[in-house]
This record gives sequence, C-alpha cells and structure tokens, in this order.
Amino acid sequence: MKLTRQEVIHIANLARLTLTDAEIALYQEQLSAVLAFAARLQTLDTDAIPPTATISPARDVMRGDKPRPSMARDDILSNAPQVEKGRFRVQAVLE
Repeated sequence: MKLTRQEVIHIANLARLTLTDAEIALYQEQLSAVLAFAARLQTLDTDAIPPTATISPARDVMRGDKPRPSMARDDILSNAPQVEKGRFRVQAVLE
C-alpha cells in the first residue's frame, strides 16, 4: 500500500509533528514499506498456530517469600539523620 503525501501529513498532524518536505518524502517511502510488509504478513496461513503471549517459557525469577527475623530497631535507626521517639524524623511536606 503506497501512502500519499497527504496521508503522511495527516499522520504527522495526529502525532503533533512538523515535517519538512524532505522528511515527508522519506516517511512516505518508509511508512509505505512498513504497510507493504504488514500486508505480506496478512497473506500467511496462521490457522494452525495457537495465539501466543510470549515465546519464552514462563518462569519465576523472584525468590521465595520466607519469613525471617527483622533487624533490631536500634540498628536500623543508627544510620538515620534524625530520630524521634524510636522513629525516623523527616521534614514536614505539608504545613
């Protein structure tokens, strides 16, 4: 499918792009090639191919969630710039 100059300008306007005459000619050629390739793909018989969400096998890359003892509060607060009543003290964001 060959795109016209006006179609490329319309697509550029939808994308809020300002194109020069040289860019319009370049994109007219490139977008037409993409559409021609998509048209070729449409001719393939894919009835025997099941829909696929991914080509790689699904696997869980996260570690298991195992309970374990937490750090002591004093150890955690020892690196805090400011501590108040056993908690982190931070500057107020809202007044």
